[in-house]
Amino acid sequence: MEVPQHVAIILDGNGRWAKKRGMPRNYGHTQGAKNVEVICREAWNLGIKYLTVYAFSTENWSRPKEEVSALMKLLRNYMKNCIKTAEKNHMRVRVIGDISKLDSDIQESIHRLEEFSKDQDGLNFQIAINYGSRDEMLRGMKQMLSDYKQGKFDLAKLDEQMFERYLDTCGVPDPDLLIRTSGERRLSNYLLWQLAYSELYFTDVPWPDFTKEELVKAIEDYNKRDRRYGGVKEE
Repeated sequence: MEVPQHVAIILDGNGRWAKKRGMPRNYGHTQGAKNVEVICREAWNLGIKYLTVYAFSTENWSRPKEEVSALMKLLRNYMKNCIKTAEKNHMRVRVIGDISKLDSDIQESIHRLEEFSKDQDGLNFQIAINYGSRDEMLRGMKQMLSDYKQGKFDLAKLDEQMFERYLDTCGVPDPDLLIRTSGERRLSNYLLWQLAYSELYFTDVPWPDFTKEELVKAIEDYNKRDRRYGGVKEE
């Protein structure tokens, strides 16, 4: 079985998973955060080199204030604990998105985590926080225009590779496979540039219930696709 080098996941269904069990939505987010560590470990054991997860989007700020506050509290705790996890699992952790909108203590935790884990040789783990693909591209273009005005590059030499240097994912290969949990079948402003040629896999399983076995199912489905000529591989 060919294992994709880079898997991106939209972590969906935490709130619905909790509601189904008669629990508050925040309980679902907590269990979902715990599952991230599990899937990071299983992904690396399967041979995946890059894993990128959608944790908090630019649109999530519009959720009820209580839920956003709970998510920020969860994020604070996760960032602190992630240093231990990164060390234990040899993960290199990187946050993509506009972190300038986050509270200063969370920004500091992100910088510490990235600096601490930068030389790890295990899974390359990207966490999308306050991330939106349109926002990413607009920020990238603004910086690119600023560099152009300063004469840092020749417009005639602008190509896809040069533009990619201005994206949050600079230096990270594009995902081979996108997984979205909990039944939704849309990209939700996630890695729109990077997913141009990725295989897409949608499952009804909510994120807290997403296991190694479900990850293997997604990889098996990925292997059915003919990535060179399109369609499903012939038997």
